[in-house]
Amino acid sequence: MDQDFTVDLTEAGRNIAKAEVITIYFPLLRRTLLIDTRYDTEDDPLVRVVPMARSPEDRVRSLKRMRPRFPRPSSIVVIPWPKYAASLVRLGVYDKLEQRLILSGRERAVRALRSGLEELERMEREEMAAAVVSEERYHTIWRRRR
Repeated sequence: MDQDFTVDLTEAGRNIAKAEVITIYFPLLRRTLLIDTRYDTEDDPLVRVVPMARSPEDRVRSLKRMRPRFPRPSSIVVIPWPKYAASLVRLGVYDKLEQRLILSGRERAVRALRSGLEELERMEREEMAAAVVSEERYHTIWRRRR
């Protein structure tokens, strides 16, 4: 999966450095790594793995439900990631996300980023196992004779 698609890493890095809200979505998992870099005296930056949104407006509404005290974000970047979650680390994207959160001075947000990556990696392992053995979610082309 990692070699089939290219991602413009320079553009992704520029967007990560500037956007208030960063969404990296994983089509295979139908999940998004949501990072809202905004914070104040009461709330840390938000890092969470969430279901993919149907539209940017849908994402803004869900963000408003999660963070009602914050206004509508001034900038949201959507980065499709048709690669494995671990490639975020290998390709340097994770470091850019981590540095962005370190600038907030909120260690809990940095730990949440690590937890989010681990959750995505676990979900990928489960999805790959399901592709091999699950007859409910995937259909086999060849069946084993019993």
